[in-house]
Amino acid sequence: MILAVVLAWQVGVAAAVPLLTRWLGRNAGYPLAVGYLVAAGLLLTRLPTILDDRYVALGWQWLPGLGVDAALRMDALGMVFALLALGVGALIMAYCPRYLSVDDDGQERVYVTMTLFAAAMLGLVLADDLLVLFVFWELTSILSFVLIGQGGRPAATGPAVQALLVTVAGGLALLTAIVLLAVHVGTTSLATLVAEPERLSGGPGWAAGALIVFAAFTKSAQLPFHFWLPGAMVAITPVSAYLHAATMVKAGIYLLMRFSAVFGGTSAWDLTLMSVGLLTAIVGALLALRQYDLKALLAYSTVSQLGLLVGVIGVSTPAADAAAILYTVAHALFKATLFMLVGIIDHQAGSRDVRELSGLHRVMPVTVWLTALAAMSMAGLPPTIGFVGKEAIFESLGETRGVGWVAAGFGVLASVLTFAYAARLVHGMIEGPTRQRRLREPSWAFLAPAALAAVTATVLGPAVAVLSPLVERAADAARPEGTPPYLAFWHGFTPALGLSAATVLLGTLMFVGRVRVDRLLRAVPTTPPFAELAERGRQRLLKAGAVVARPAHAAGPAPYLVRPLLAVVVLAACAAVLPGVAPLPHVDQARPGDWLLVGLLVTTLAGLLAARSALAAIGLTGVVGLLLSAWFLTVGAPDVALTLMLVEVLTAVVVMLALRQQPDRLAPVGRRWSVTAAAALAVATGVAAAAGTAALTGRGEPSGPGRWYLDRAEELTGGANVVNTILVDFRALDTLGEAVVLAVVALGLVRLGGDRRVRPDAADPAEDDVVLVLAYRVLAPVMLVVSALLFLRGHEATGGGFIGALLAGTAVGLGQLAHPGGAPLLGRLPAVPLVAAGLLIAVGAGAAPLAVGEPLLTPLGLSTPDPLPTLSTALLFDLGVYLMVLALVVAAVRRLGLPSAAPPSAAPTARVTR
Repeated sequence: MILAVVLAWQVGVAAAVPLLTRWLGRNAGYPLAVGYLVAAGLLLTRLPTILDDRYVALGWQWLPGLGVDAALRMDALGMVFALLALGVGALIMAYCPRYLSVDDDGQERVYVTMTLFAAAMLGLVLADDLLVLFVFWELTSILSFVLIGQGGRPAATGPAVQALLVTVAGGLALLTAIVLLAVHVGTTSLATLVAEPERLSGGPGWAAGALIVFAAFTKSAQLPFHFWLPGAMVAITPVSAYLHAATMVKAGIYLLMRFSAVFGGTSAWDLTLMSVGLLTAIVGALLALRQYDLKALLAYSTVSQLGLLVGVIGVSTPAADAAAILYTVAHALFKATLFMLVGIIDHQAGSRDVRELSGLHRVMPVTVWLTALAAMSMAGLPPTIGFVGKEAIFESLGETRGVGWVAAGFGVLASVLTFAYAARLVHGMIEGPTRQRRLREPSWAFLAPAALAAVTATVLGPAVAVLSPLVERAADAARPEGTPPYLAFWHGFTPALGLSAATVLLGTLMFVGRVRVDRLLRAVPTTPPFAELAERGRQRLLKAGAVVARPAHAAGPAPYLVRPLLAVVVLAACAAVLPGVAPLPHVDQARPGDWLLVGLLVTTLAGLLAARSALAAIGLTGVVGLLLSAWFLTVGAPDVALTLMLVEVLTAVVVMLALRQQPDRLAPVGRRWSVTAAAALAVATGVAAAAGTAALTGRGEPSGPGRWYLDRAEELTGGANVVNTILVDFRALDTLGEAVVLAVVALGLVRLGGDRRVRPDAADPAEDDVVLVLAYRVLAPVMLVVSALLFLRGHEATGGGFIGALLAGTAVGLGQLAHPGGAPLLGRLPAVPLVAAGLLIAVGAGAAPLAVGEPLLTPLGLSTPDPLPTLSTALLFDLGVYLMVLALVVAAVRRLGLPSAAPPSAAPTARVTR
């Protein structure tokens, strides 16, 4: 249960951000840091269990028909990555208050998004089902896009989109791999796949492995997908620090470690990881060596070190896994430190160009020496944890089967380049005259998070034995076969120590000859322009999309209707000529009342076609809907009839609002040939629809699923209204998805037009319509009462949340027609709180059964005496649907009805065309 508690806690911390920022402003980062530490502390309570070579697991049914469980599982490997996300996250949160400006309007967005990002990373590394892992994997991509593009700055849009496209492409590859594994193996359980790798033999298994590698390479910025990571440096420094040190890019490393237990030890997997990883390490280091912008240097250094991690994972031995895990911890500490310190320097000096920071140690000594300490860990110098991790990597690469010394040589080359740019970074701040003499050391509150990370990275070098038990268990979880070595600061005079010494010597020589090295690097291109190629491909794709979508760019509705109507006719014709198609069933004799309704429909449609008045066209359209409602009522479908009737009334209200500023007369019908073609298409579509209805609709007594619902719905759900029970009990997940779509549309309308509620002193009574005002005052209270009754009785009789919300929305629309400036009472309804409340209630009602061990969205009820409604989670779920539908109506009516919603200068007035 502790895993669900930690995830829920992290989401709860994100939900508390608006309140905290309102009280504390930018200082909300401090309680948020405490929240991260509380989550880490909760996980650490299970450390004895983890060190005992066990795990903590939790699961419940999610998609029983597919055998998918919402399963969480924390072993030592998951704990390492979870603690990194929370520990580094706490440091970043404590760093933000002094970095963010006091008057920065984006404080709340930054805090909320980063906290949710931490929750997504936790879910990713704790997931024990591949579909759950995929959900959190995609959440990290989406949230990183939001973080990179934070604030809507034009310079951030391109890199944010680029990062999203690359990582989402990897996500699609991961989803394809999951589907292949599920079909081939018959399970999506990660623990089962790791425990039984032999089940993945064959072509589908290896195809899944290739897709997993692709997904990991996109997320962890391996060649040729490395270009998005430096571009993401447009994000603010706390975001960059968190993405690079502990979350986004580490997701790919985690995925490769997990699946190395399945695919590791085979030539294809090992050679791919080693070759691409080590090549990325070298190319990334060369690109870092060309940079003068400190943030760009750190970005390319992240690419390089991620490549080194991927390369050592490809060695596929327990010792290599332990080395990769240890260096992951080291990288998180020194990279978080360096990003935070570069942010401080940029904040204080107004520049990140190392050429403008000479002599900085004289005015900001603590900042510079902390930077030097972190750079030592990055360069692999003793006594830091970076030294221990780098030495373990050299030892592992040297033990690679067949190509040990070649792999070790590439690792040394990448490390030599790392040493060179780390030395350049520090030397640029120390050497030369002080260019910015007015600078001063920032406050200790600003420096403390970076100082803590730097000191920890240094102390953990000699004290690495403290980490050894957890790292050993994590390596064993990543690869159950074999025993990882015990980690120590000093192993004696070993080949790995010699390679470390060679790294320092060659790196020093490279730094001493930096002028010649710079000249050489500038003359020789080090990497193809992958970013330009990707952008060029994206632009061509957009142009192709514009060509495909060009027919849809029309001023009137006719071009939009032609294609779907033609598709109906063509499909019906194809179905009619296919061999084996049964003839249409015999149609029973229609009732006399049916022919009366048909005659009224034909007459109304004829009047609609002849109408030239906009008001007459709206009224006749509504009459068509009301006649169909009456028809549904006569054939025993009162719920459908009532829904259609309310939709028609509400549609008429919305159209009246939309056409208030439009001409009273409709435009001419057009040329004779177009009218003839439209009439022919309408007749053909009607015939096709009628034939399809006759062929697919059962007659007489219901059978199959319909009979089952009629027989079992009340017994299983306690509700006598079969339509409502299908919506809120049997198909609740579909209903929730549809309601969320409505909520998103409502939020979009609010975003477009603003949630303009009426103020008592803002409405102009002269604009009110006297007749409609009287109708509103008389009908609105009645409509609201009936709406509540329809909602409450929906489980037992005709009604429900959707129908009740439509009626309440009609009252809102009537108020807007009567009072253009905003209706009293209903004009004050807030759309956004309605959306939020509805979504929270629906999700809460759906998740409540999990607390008693039942699957998601299982209806739970409590019997009540008549005439009180049955108290159940289904009723609460229906209430959430009610609020979300009402919010959509409120947002749409307000967007269309207020004069300020569409000022005349915003767009030319469109003509009403037929």
